[in-house]
Amino acid sequence: MRKILDFITNEVVAAFRASGYDEKYAKVTLSNRPDLCEYQCNGALSAAKEYKKAPIIIANEVAENINGSMIFSEVSAVQPGFLNMKLDTKFLSHYLEKMQMDERLGCEKVENPKTIIIDYGGPNVAKPLHVGHLRSAIIGESVKRIGKFVGHNMIGDVHLGDWGLQMGLIITELKKRKPDLVYFQDEFDGDYPKEAPFTIAELEEIYPTASAYSKEHPEYKAEAMDATFQLQNGKRGYQALLQHILTVSVNDLKKNYENLNVSFELWKGESDAQPYIPDMVKYMKENGYAHISDGALVVDVKEETDTKEIPPCMILKSDGASLYNTTDLATIVERMKLFNPDEIIYVVDKRQELYFEQVFRCAKKTKLVEEDTKLQFLGFGTMNGKDGKPFKTREGGVMRLELLIESINDEMYQKIVQNHAVEEEEARKTAKIVALSAVKYGDLSNQASKDYIFDIDRFTSFEGNTGPYILYTIVRIKSILSKYMQGGRDASKASVLPAASDSEKSLMLELAKFNSIIENSFEEIAPHKICSYIYDIANAFNRFYHETKIISEENHIQQASWIKLLELTQKVLETNIDLLGFSAPDRM
Repeated sequence: MRKILDFITNEVVAAFRASGYDEKYAKVTLSNRPDLCEYQCNGALSAAKEYKKAPIIIANEVAENINGSMIFSEVSAVQPGFLNMKLDTKFLSHYLEKMQMDERLGCEKVENPKTIIIDYGGPNVAKPLHVGHLRSAIIGESVKRIGKFVGHNMIGDVHLGDWGLQMGLIITELKKRKPDLVYFQDEFDGDYPKEAPFTIAELEEIYPTASAYSKEHPEYKAEAMDATFQLQNGKRGYQALLQHILTVSVNDLKKNYENLNVSFELWKGESDAQPYIPDMVKYMKENGYAHISDGALVVDVKEETDTKEIPPCMILKSDGASLYNTTDLATIVERMKLFNPDEIIYVVDKRQELYFEQVFRCAKKTKLVEEDTKLQFLGFGTMNGKDGKPFKTREGGVMRLELLIESINDEMYQKIVQNHAVEEEEARKTAKIVALSAVKYGDLSNQASKDYIFDIDRFTSFEGNTGPYILYTIVRIKSILSKYMQGGRDASKASVLPAASDSEKSLMLELAKFNSIIENSFEEIAPHKICSYIYDIANAFNRFYHETKIISEENHIQQASWIKLLELTQKVLETNIDLLGFSAPDRM
């Protein structure tokens, strides 16, 4: 289904041509003065120089050729040369009817779908999720959902941190505590136990204890480094322990991500990339991409056009050990081999931009990816407390993510029981749904690259630009539709009539933008544009609702038309919040 802006632009293009002017000047935009008009074209101002005419003369000629179009109710030229346009209400209502009949609400899928891997999440095994993992999960999930909706094959990869010294530390500490376990018996050649010798709670305690102890005891750290070396070189007992660590950690991570309504198609980790490293290093050496610098193997990625220093991308340290760079490049090799993606998007802290610039350049220079494979960095800003500093607990530590979610659930529960008489179970269930909207909308309504203040009081408010306000609007619509159906009426065969008021037309105009907003938000990887859009819809609907007596309307044809408009509003809002990663309850 064509975007409404395309219909408008085609009419203006035809009018510019008919007036003898180049169509390149016929660009139409939303009005920046909605009190005067709905759409505008400023092309006459630019055309004046080429055609040596006053802009207002050009604008008047174009307006004359547009008048009579069934799309517009009014087109006027105003000084110094603006074209102001208002849509015809019949055209607008007809457009919304076509939207309503389309299960995708008029948003067509892309003609040439791409395979896009999106790397987000990035948790470490044996460690609990904390608030630092929140933005990556929320932003990545939304981008993936928007991409799927427009028709791309989106593959989300959690990319676990499951390699390196942290594994050796866990193994060393476990050996210290339980030396009799069969995993530490070199002569053991049987099957290892299926059950892990630790719980997630024990595992999450083992790692920080081992890490802290290693900093004070060099011999302990040396033992952990040796355990890491033996693990990475295939020691059987240690490999079995690694699988236990992964299983216990991933099961817990899945539960916590599920509470955020976040899921991944792939649960791969750094360890999955390790088998690709030897051949990749050999390939880089043999093809002259990599060279030795101060004992380390590096690839130069600096370009002549650089205005800042871009260090070489280190592939191996002087002792032959691999680095994060090595693993990330090997992960790219693995992804190209398994999925051959058209694009890979990395959703990570914006402070890692230089690092990923090095990795991307290295991958391109060494031809690990196809020439047209797009590697994209989506860097996000910091989630800060009210003091403007990175969000911490009251004790100054990093807050566990599940504790943050619990605190917001409780905050939401208190607000629900204060305002309504509702059963405990329903209140808890509703609070969980609304709290998730508060967290996700509070994050996504900000441009991803910007820092933002995590303000629980503001995010959980039912007023203003918040998730609960959006949900409250949807619940209000559901309530009206329920009352209408309880009255025994049926609007299934009704039509959407032309707007009967300015507030109704304003709501219609917002709904008509749906397909262009979705398309634009994915092109720019900008979920915040969807947040802004549904906030505008919610405001437009609530204004219309307060000015219109829908249930008590005696003209049943008009009433049924309004019901159809409400049904469409609900569909558009619920489709959008699903793309943001949350849903609406039936009651609040």
